[in-house]
Amino acid sequence: MKKRWMVIASCVLATSLMAGSAFAKSETSNANEGKSDNVKVNVDLKVNAKLDVTVTSDTYGNQGHNGYKGLLNAINNVKDKPAGAVIAELLLTKYETQLTAEMKAELEAIKEKDAALSAFADLLDRTGSVTDAVYVQKEAIIANVTNLDSYKKLGKLYDKLGKKGVKLYVNGEEPTFEVAPFIREGNTLVPFRAISEALKATVTWNEEERSVTVTRDGITVKLFIDSKTATVNGNEVTLEVPAAIENGSTVVPVRFVSEALKAAVKWESETQSVVIYED
Repeated sequence: MKKRWMVIASCVLATSLMAGSAFAKSETSNANEGKSDNVKVNVDLKVNAKLDVTVTSDTYGNQGHNGYKGLLNAINNVKDKPAGAVIAELLLTKYETQLTAEMKAELEAIKEKDAALSAFADLLDRTGSVTDAVYVQKEAIIANVTNLDSYKKLGKLYDKLGKKGVKLYVNGEEPTFEVAPFIREGNTLVPFRAISEALKATVTWNEEERSVTVTRDGITVKLFIDSKTATVNGNEVTLEVPAAIENGSTVVPVRFVSEALKAAVKWESETQSVVIYED
């Protein structure tokens, strides 16, 4: 997934660099004709069948270990812009051995800026590359799982692709489930196993009691199918809606279970997104 959006990112980056180079040249051609004070960057992208991308620069040396110097120079001007995250990713993946520990730390910080990645996803969306925008926006979410706006943006992109209904995210990831989350009596119910596996909890089923028990970090939550009574470490709790079985899968009220297991739960109403993450 990451390689696919890196390909499109590199293409946009190349266009930006060449456009910037042409602008700089036109600004100074009359005053500095014959001089080379301004940097001219010619980027050549080669995308093969395996989606390998090569970024080369005539000015900085497109062969050997010096090829990264042009990107290091360029990132100083765009570190707070979408292109900054793209260049940082290229440097870390292609020229890691040429970077010092200090450089790597700085590049990781730039790469993981969810705002920059979201801005780049917006750019892809505006150019009609909605699928690629989805991939980049997912990276933005992973960079900061607490940013509810990132989930809203992803939800809107999904709407454009025709993916409707309640969406579920746990620690920035989208669990797989056989039964999609749904709303009942104002409460969102989700497949119990999807949450428990994502939170690395232990789940047991008692056929005789028709109960499901999840244990995590010393906390035990027990729910009974079609009953509004549940227990947390043996203490009874009354639910607004009971756990149920839908198409062979046990579904539970997401807020109760997540909060009982000490995970944060957020609801993004505009795109119907349930966001769960560990504090």
